[in-house]
Amino acid sequence: MSYKSDIEIAQSAEMLPIGKIAEKLNIPADALELYGNYKAKININRLPAAEKQGKVILVTAITPTPAGEGKTTTVVGLGDALSYIGKKAIIALREPSLGPVFGVKGGAAGGGYAQVVPMEDINLHFTGDFHAIGAANNLLAAMIDNHIYQGNELNIDPCRITWRRAVDMNDRQLRNITDGLGGRTNGVPREDGFDITVASEIMAVLCLATDITDLKERLSRIIIGYTRDNQPVTAGQLKAAGAMAALLKDAIKPNLVQTLEHTPAFIHGGPFANIAHGCNSVTATKTAMRLADYVVTEAGFGADLGAEKFLDIKCRMAGIKPSAVVIVATVKALKMHGGVPKTELSGENLEALEKGLPNLLRHIENITKVFGLPAVVAINRFPQDTEAELKLIEDKCKALGVNVALSEVWGKGGAGGKELAEEVVRLCEEPNSFDYSYPLEMGLKDKIKAIVTKIYRGDGVDFAPAASREIRKLEEMGFGSLPVCMAKTQYSFSDDQKKLGAPENFRITVRSVKVSAGAGFVVALTGDIMTMPGLPKVPSAEKIDIDEHGNISGIF
Repeated sequence: MSYKSDIEIAQSAEMLPIGKIAEKLNIPADALELYGNYKAKININRLPAAEKQGKVILVTAITPTPAGEGKTTTVVGLGDALSYIGKKAIIALREPSLGPVFGVKGGAAGGGYAQVVPMEDINLHFTGDFHAIGAANNLLAAMIDNHIYQGNELNIDPCRITWRRAVDMNDRQLRNITDGLGGRTNGVPREDGFDITVASEIMAVLCLATDITDLKERLSRIIIGYTRDNQPVTAGQLKAAGAMAALLKDAIKPNLVQTLEHTPAFIHGGPFANIAHGCNSVTATKTAMRLADYVVTEAGFGADLGAEKFLDIKCRMAGIKPSAVVIVATVKALKMHGGVPKTELSGENLEALEKGLPNLLRHIENITKVFGLPAVVAINRFPQDTEAELKLIEDKCKALGVNVALSEVWGKGGAGGKELAEEVVRLCEEPNSFDYSYPLEMGLKDKIKAIVTKIYRGDGVDFAPAASREIRKLEEMGFGSLPVCMAKTQYSFSDDQKKLGAPENFRITVRSVKVSAGAGFVVALTGDIMTMPGLPKVPSAEKIDIDEHGNISGIF
């Protein structure tokens, strides 16, 4: 049998009309807003009242490596596997950002025979949500500069504007700019910059808002900068919240699509987990809980980032209590954590695997002991994985009371995830003692220290003088009771991406702290983390093409 690429598999799939997918969930026709034949938005105000709440399964992963882990593929495959064993399931994913699609990763809609479709649409413009978020972000930026130009009634200090413009593209050239040049009629010159759209606070606000009213209230609380006498200025004071919410009136509605096996899928929102909270929208997750018995969702990057933020921020704000957690790993990735370069991963290497396993085991302990949730490890199996390697992983996990399920969803779809689905169903029936990694009453520094010592297993935190000043100011302003969103490299438990595995005897440096008052959390920036990525030497965009018939290639 000849090998098919992900996009070839997706393009050869026979999709059902989206109305048929909605019928599986008993979604009435008047709640569907069609975007062609295979995509729709859901008007949640027209859904029937929920009789019960579905169980939430969080899929997370070990610390990511270039060898890959397959978290999204596992989410899709597990949803299909639950359907395969007769359960009513929905998957809930984030929308891919154009930055990674054209940058390093390429597409992000699953892989092999565990994909969501229409794959090209999902990876590109989809239903326009990200464009609406970028427009709302930049409307606020325009209103800030116009306010200053028109007389600056609020006394905004142009040197203390914290709001940046946004574009959903990796463009290092826009990280730091000077604008307003060309004379008085072109604005007031100042230093400015761009974030990638998925790092915009508007994205976080949209993903945490429960409805349009909550969205507008959150938008109004956004702090855009400070006055010359050091007082915060909000989007509400600029009278921008209403217009911003109007731009987002459709974007807040969850998007319904399907998997290759016609399992319903909500794909909505897309904050990065290294610089934001890394989860799909609250509206999508809670809507899915109203419509199905099992909701399979994911959080970005490793469990130290996405899962921690899903549990400490999203679940806390939305009142969600997960029933089980799946931790995804591969033999190859664990051997990379054991010090083996990507070019030498084929062939049995138990010594390297033994050295890399502590990364997985630390994530397991965090989920089961810190957060008190039952977990299963899903090993994405590759043909070169040996029985001895798989047995070693199984034995180490069982010593922590966690089972391992081999997943072959990439090649077999839902049937390849039957073992995993059955273990997840079993775990969902067990009682759990879910808790957060810190209480909200803690001071901001203590919350950051709790995450660093409990989750990352670092020795402590060093706060730059600027960060300490910012924390004091935020606590004086009344933001001390907010949860913390850590901005940290995804490639290590530490803030040094070169420290693989399960590093010890390290400290985290917090160089800056800022409040996302609309989203409702405080962001602590560590290391050299940036909110605008750049393209690599050979970007994925070079491989993407379209033929005369409109068929897209190169999105893997």
